[in-house]
Amino acid sequence: MRTLFHFPLSPASRTVRLVLGEKRLPFEAIVERAWEKRPEFLALNPAGDVPVLVEDNGLIVPDVYVICEYLEEAYADIPLLGRTLAERVEVRRVVAWFETLFAKEVSGRFIDERVMKRLSGRGNPDGGALREAYASMRPLMQYVNDLAENRNWLGGHFLSLADFTAAAHLSCLDFIGDIDWAKVPAVRDWYAKMKSRPCFRPLLGDRVSGITPPDYYTNLDF
Repeated sequence: MRTLFHFPLSPASRTVRLVLGEKRLPFEAIVERAWEKRPEFLALNPAGDVPVLVEDNGLIVPDVYVICEYLEEAYADIPLLGRTLAERVEVRRVVAWFETLFAKEVSGRFIDERVMKRLSGRGNPDGGALREAYASMRPLMQYVNDLAENRNWLGGHFLSLADFTAAAHLSCLDFIGDIDWAKVPAVRDWYAKMKSRPCFRPLLGDRVSGITPPDYYTNLDF
């Protein structure tokens, strides 16, 4: 069986888990604490990051971008990038927005300060960094709310990789209780649709030592 090395509160890892689930591709999930720099893991991915997918035939596919593009090419019966060039451009644009701007300004900061620092022994959260993340979060979440309000799905009129990427980032923030859903009602309604998909169910069962998600994290209807 294919194997995915991941970490539960890694948005990149969650994106791949969602895509594998949506494409109905079975896999074994192995939690990897990448900061420990295991030689066996570095042999799979010298960059030392999760996720890393290992196929049944031994093919090693590292990095969320590479994995998602690979899965789209190798298992094209359930397409997640769109049919036309314009659709694929827009889906990739939204994906890149989350993986670059949103990750840098919001999700990456919160996860590093609230989760990774403690787990990797790098001290306590930096209050200044968290305040900056909250300040950045407001306009960026409003942009996501505008997308959700004016489209069927975030990438356009069809469910796509844009939705799974967004859900991966927002579900991590939801796990640590850093989203005020009342301020982004269209995002809340879109996220409820995502949570109800079968591929999302395993994420609702994720747990990380020392961190308790809010009660509504597992509630499909908030």
